[in-house]
Amino acid sequence: MDAITALHQRVSSPRLTAPAPSTEQLDVLFRAAGRAADHGNLRPWRFVVIEGEGLLRLGDIFVKAATAKNPAITQSEIERCIAMPKRAPMIILAIAKCQPNPKVPTIEQIIAAGAATQNLLNAAFALGIGAVWRTGDMAYDPVVRQALGVENGEELIGFIYIGTATAPPHQPREQNPGDFFSIWPQE
Repeated sequence: MDAITALHQRVSSPRLTAPAPSTEQLDVLFRAAGRAADHGNLRPWRFVVIEGEGLLRLGDIFVKAATAKNPAITQSEIERCIAMPKRAPMIILAIAKCQPNPKVPTIEQIIAAGAATQNLLNAAFALGIGAVWRTGDMAYDPVVRQALGVENGEELIGFIYIGTATAPPHQPREQNPGDFFSIWPQE
């Protein structure tokens, strides 16, 4: 698939199954991520691959976080936490690795990490790999952050659920660029 088609047609694939991307495909995705716009060449991102036993452990971490927040958690909420990481055969943590820099503020570093993550998603779509970027409470929970090794100065910007889509991609909604682009100054 050519780059413009991938950029114009990319959609999320929330229903995923095995197989997960191969080692070779992951290399393509991470190389694409590395080409994101990056003021100062800081590479303020890192990615962590979780699959197999790691997905089960992630479910346990989600239960621990939910229980810490609500000691009266119900069994159905516990089961939901356990099941969350099992929605895909692989999850890639997208982490903004912010560094003190006099010329590159933290917000620019977080945006660069987001751009790297979007490049990864675009590359996955171009390769026919299903993926969806999820956040939610668990991405910001201190118990989850600590258990996953997210350090001070870092932000967990998302869980990229990735695998084989169970259905063909849906048609993207039509967009009118005039709705979000303008020219300044207007005459």
